[in-house]
Amino acid sequence: MTTKIEVDYQPDILGAGYEQATLDLPNDYEGQVVATLVRKKAAKPTKKAVLYIHGFIDYFFQTEMAERFNEQGFDFYALDLRKYGRSYLPHQKYYNVHSLSEYDAEITQALDIIGQESHDAVLLCGHSTGGLTTTLYAAHHPDHPLIKALWANSPFYDFNMSRLEKKFAIPRMAAMGKRFPNLLFPSRLNKWYVPSLHASHHGEWNFNLEWKKVRYPMVRLSFVHAIHEAQKELHQGIQLSIPVLIMHSHQTTYPRKFNRHAQSSDVILEVQDMIQHARKISGDVTLCEIHNGLHDLVLSEKAVREQVYQQLFEWLHTKGL
Repeated sequence: MTTKIEVDYQPDILGAGYEQATLDLPNDYEGQVVATLVRKKAAKPTKKAVLYIHGFIDYFFQTEMAERFNEQGFDFYALDLRKYGRSYLPHQKYYNVHSLSEYDAEITQALDIIGQESHDAVLLCGHSTGGLTTTLYAAHHPDHPLIKALWANSPFYDFNMSRLEKKFAIPRMAAMGKRFPNLLFPSRLNKWYVPSLHASHHGEWNFNLEWKKVRYPMVRLSFVHAIHEAQKELHQGIQLSIPVLIMHSHQTTYPRKFNRHAQSSDVILEVQDMIQHARKISGDVTLCEIHNGLHDLVLSEKAVREQVYQQLFEWLHTKGL
């Protein structure tokens, strides 16, 4: 018999209807570890739920997405993973990870709680690094009683680098990252991405700029190692037992100055990599291109994200969810 998990929900920073609970996890190489489960319940009781996993340098703040799922009859749950957002503790290095499998503990606990709260069907969702993490979690748990489908929003299926860099530089940096996890390497993240989103710059969204930073010029090699190991597994081919929807923008650009591309394309990852590596997944896989989509598709301009929700909910309907 499964032991009941005691969950102490408190009001969340996102306001009315949003609740959060701290999940205590086993200590790791930095000491104490927690994750945070955020919940927004639908207006009427439902057995369907969503579990959303954010990306790198990120946390859950996308209230419009949660409420659109609520309108479709899903209770919405999101995790702030260890060392991110609500879950960051003062002794920790932000976002520090040695293997993406570290996140299995909080994902599993969150799913156990969702099941305990009278749900029998979960749409697992992940954005960017969260898309890679959830894809592998689903592959590693083919018989999970709750997970009925996967939605990957611009998943991090490969590094946005040249073919030569991916073939020679990334494996060497990943190997160094295993031995010297705290060495730093230029992130090459486009500097206009977060300014294109935030209301204080060029966007329409408000979020915590300490948790989702405007600039993040250097990454630890431990992160390169963790991502490389996960991507290697995907690239060798995986099998999924549930239907998968992989969404991506129509193009990738790398604007040097702020311009229209910054608000109408993926400036973080190469969409062709997502398409190429989606083909390494055996099973019921649907690819969906969103014209003028941003890297986080649900943060695109209004007409674009309406397409995201229309395509997503139509697909869920065809899959019986």
